[in-house]
Amino acid sequence: MKRIAILFLPVILAILGMAAACSTTATLAEDELRLAENKVAIKNSSAYKASKLQPYIKQKANTYIIGKWQPFLYVYNWQNGKDGGWDNFCRKVGQAPVVYDEGQVNPSVRSMLNHLEYEGWYDSTIETQEIVNEKRRSVKVEYDVTLGHQFPLQDIKYVVRDPGLDSLVRADSTHFTLKSGDPLAQSALEAESERLSQIFRNNGYWGFTKNHFFFYADTTTTPGVADLFVHVENYTRNESEEDARTPRKYHLGQVSLTPQPGMRVRPKFLHNLNQLQPGELYSEERINRTYDRFSSIPLFSNVNMILRQSESDSSAVDCAIFLQQARLQSIKLNLEGSFNSTGLFGITPALSYSHKNLFGGGEVLSLGFRGNFQFMLRSPTRANEFAVNTGLSIPWYPSFVWKMQSINLPQMDINFAYNYQNRPEYTRRIVTGAYGFSWNVDKRWYWQINPVQLSAINASRIDESFIDRLSDPYLLNSFRSHIDLGGNGTVYYTTDPSVNPKTTYFYARFQYDLSGNFLSLFNNTKLYTQGPRGERCIAGIPYAQYARGEFQVVQTFRLGYENQFALAVRGLAGLGYAYGNSISLPFEKLFYAGGANSMRGWRARAVGPGNAPRDSSFTIANQSGDMHLETNIEFRFPMFWKLQGALFVDAGNVWNIGKEDAEIVSRDPRSLFSFKNLAKSTAMDWGLGLRLDFGMILVRFDMGLRLYDPLDMEWKGINDWLFDDQYAFHFGIGYPF
Repeated sequence: MKRIAILFLPVILAILGMAAACSTTATLAEDELRLAENKVAIKNSSAYKASKLQPYIKQKANTYIIGKWQPFLYVYNWQNGKDGGWDNFCRKVGQAPVVYDEGQVNPSVRSMLNHLEYEGWYDSTIETQEIVNEKRRSVKVEYDVTLGHQFPLQDIKYVVRDPGLDSLVRADSTHFTLKSGDPLAQSALEAESERLSQIFRNNGYWGFTKNHFFFYADTTTTPGVADLFVHVENYTRNESEEDARTPRKYHLGQVSLTPQPGMRVRPKFLHNLNQLQPGELYSEERINRTYDRFSSIPLFSNVNMILRQSESDSSAVDCAIFLQQARLQSIKLNLEGSFNSTGLFGITPALSYSHKNLFGGGEVLSLGFRGNFQFMLRSPTRANEFAVNTGLSIPWYPSFVWKMQSINLPQMDINFAYNYQNRPEYTRRIVTGAYGFSWNVDKRWYWQINPVQLSAINASRIDESFIDRLSDPYLLNSFRSHIDLGGNGTVYYTTDPSVNPKTTYFYARFQYDLSGNFLSLFNNTKLYTQGPRGERCIAGIPYAQYARGEFQVVQTFRLGYENQFALAVRGLAGLGYAYGNSISLPFEKLFYAGGANSMRGWRARAVGPGNAPRDSSFTIANQSGDMHLETNIEFRFPMFWKLQGALFVDAGNVWNIGKEDAEIVSRDPRSLFSFKNLAKSTAMDWGLGLRLDFGMILVRFDMGLRLYDPLDMEWKGINDWLFDDQYAFHFGIGYPF
């Protein structure tokens, strides 16, 4: 089975080779050419990026996966012309050649010139050239751009007719975005007019738009530069001076809240969400903040705010808020799986249930069930894990939040979890309760702080032979029963909060755990008994004391003129340290590598630590360490229909930290981290992936092939992949990072 699975690599290569030998223009008419490439070159500037002009080319060329390689272009041309099932298949799977349209060249030139002038480049020129490849029946269109001249701004004067608006402009003078020395550009003028209009709307001037701004540039008085006059008039650009009217400040009139009929919701809950009060000065920012607060509640699927001038007061704006209820209950199923070269299968199903309005105040109840099953066919080897968790998130209304406009509505979180682990070596049960808060700032920063988390870990069975075989004596302490009282938190930052970002974005996440410090305050009291190693115990069970942190950064670059390609890069670092009442981290807090979201050439927990051999004490690999370093690079590209492809490289490992104790033997030096041995102890793999993107859900299949294994410190090649079983398959939902 393993041989058959890995042999699909040469089969794919053979198919692609056959495709490369075919024509890409077999379906074209005799007088047609395929548009192979649009190339934009800036002749007189190395600073200006030619890619900025690509979106303004009217006819796009065929897209390519890597370089000029697009195998699905060949597939389309496999048609036999009979218009049967085979031709339908080729058209559906393949990519049609783009038939060159010469009439689209001049409109593309005009579009690019208009954009250059919008950016402040005047009198630019573009020369075009069509390069025809008769043999391949293709054409490449070159656009040679010569940037025109710019007019640096010299003197800038603001002329505001209305005294009220003028006072706001003067108060904001330190934030003007138009500055001397900047080029005269319509894009900059539009941005400044919109910024100031927003300030006006936040100070009572409802409905004020950038169309009240007029710009006059004098480029003749002083050659080569521009004097700019910014006028804010009492009429708009599509009106005349005869239509001028004094801008009016508005206050809020009636504010109404209308839930969907049949929605079970407490009036006090809606009142606490609403920031708008009748009689207050109109502010677009407060309107938007109120909208964001209502939208952040999962109970509401749609929030519609309608503003209209009051019928009873010409200086008032009435606000009507209509709330549409979301589906209250939902069930989600998630599944991950893996298979590696040793014949070990791993399946991780997860089922979750949520209710978005448990008590009529937007409280969210969540229930989750997760399993992890590892097994070999025709073998008694088994490892099972079951987990159940429940949580309740309650909207929280502390008074100080109202004064902090950037903070969205916080949630109070109460969570409980039960975890059962049954492996050949041990049986453990973990009960956890946590209390904390979560909130976001400007939809960019997400915080989750649990000041209290209590876990009780009961190792009800530890196989005696496992204890005798255990190669790392520190791990024995990790598996013992203990009490874990402390706190944890997560800080997350992203440049794009959307579910599926379509442009380049970045995110970073930091997680921390601190445990045992509060209990250690009572070490000198009679509250505790002493264990065999001198550790403090509660009812004969020691408490854990440690600090643990993990930090990861991910940058995803969107590439191509339509952002159809992506290059995702991740860096991850984690470190844990036991002290005080503990000599080792609890097993559940140790780091591991491998699996569907980590080193994909190995299954989960099969890498490291360091160069140390696999701990034979475990029937199923369970490698772990005190620290974790990893980096991943993944190139994602479209294929056809909803199918995407991926090429990836992973590098990393887990290590232990050198630590001596008089009562136990020191750790295997091959597992310890050192900068000197970092390169030799870092595992590497590469692989191929397929993704089915259905919009709200993405199904992922990855095959990882080992490049370098720190266990034997050898580089791997095709012979190892084909005949030495150096690979692993993974199945999952969503991107790995």
